Amino acid sequence: MSRTKPILPASTNPRDFVIATLGSHSALQILKGAQDEGMRSLVICKKGSEKPYESFGVADEILSVDDWTEWDEKIEEELIRRNAIIIPHGSFIAYIGHDRVKEMQVMYYGTKEILQWESDRRMERQWLEKAGLKLPRVFERPEDIEKPVIVKFHGAGGGFGYFIAKTPEQFYEVKNRKYPKENDYAIQEYIVGVPLYAHYFYSPLTKELELMSFDKRYESNADSIGRIKAEDQLAANIHTSYTIVGNIPLVVRESLLPQFFEMGERVVQVSKDLCGKGLFGPFCLECIVTRKLEIFVFEISARIVAGTNPFIEGSPYTALKYKEPMSTGRRIARDIKQAITQGKLEQVLG
Repeated sequence: MSRTKPILPASTNPRDFVIATLGSHSALQILKGAQDEGMRSLVICKKGSEKPYESFGVADEILSVDDWTEWDEKIEEELIRRNAIIIPHGSFIAYIGHDRVKEMQVMYYGTKEILQWESDRRMERQWLEKAGLKLPRVFERPEDIEKPVIVKFHGAGGGFGYFIAKTPEQFYEVKNRKYPKENDYAIQEYIVGVPLYAHYFYSPLTKELELMSFDKRYESNADSIGRIKAEDQLAANIHTSYTIVGNIPLVVRESLLPQFFEMGERVVQVSKDLCGKGLFGPFCLECIVTRKLEIFVFEISARIVAGTNPFIEGSPYTALKYKEPMSTGRRIARDIKQAITQGKLEQVLG
């Protein structure tokens, strides 16, 4: 298959296209959102993981592969033949990889170039700093640690492997004992406060930023360890884990909403100076809110996040804006549908 820029279908009928994604992460709401907007849906599953999509009936078609390494030109040709539009999510990026995403010829919703800014913590920090957001301090060397920090390994899926350290000695003790082969990490100031994940949507068609929902992650024993007395925690030698196991919906105090809107708008505006079409579609600012109501942003996800999954029937915020249930998955489908009917499909493709 030639790697030239694909020729887009000329049709302005949404039924001539299919919304497709990988069977994981937030695929259920993406697929249901497509169906809610009257579009066809397709899911690509690793063999043995088809059951949820069969049971919930959200996929009009299921393609199965033995392994994600099978993502090749043959798969792409199948998707191109169906006029499929790929919707990326966290698992999609992790399984397929940035390099293969860049080379894909199948239609892709979003800006591919933004993935590099999201995945490299140093580039990500430059982006957020340019947007004027308040960020936790970063320690360049373990020897600089002089207060509680959280250590994050690059590419760690779902918070796996994160740990807290208060001194250089404690850092090396945990690092050398549990992660001796991991040398690509970030050391970030540990901010005490409420973790809060703000879900946004920006449409290149309407030029409007929408605040879709908020969630809090439920993180393995980090959220259950408090049930055990401190002396028993020490006796049991329990090490805190931040592996994400689920998401809890939240509504923030209304007086904070103007600040969240402003933060999202600045992030989008700066992204347009960084690459291509800039950031559009769904994204998430991962925040900590302190007791003084300061909002620190420690990460950005430039795609749909799993924290939107509690809102398949919409959130309190989308209920204010829309007359029908509006999930982030459905909002993606509506953006694509409007682009197709208006003959502006290229505007929403990377």
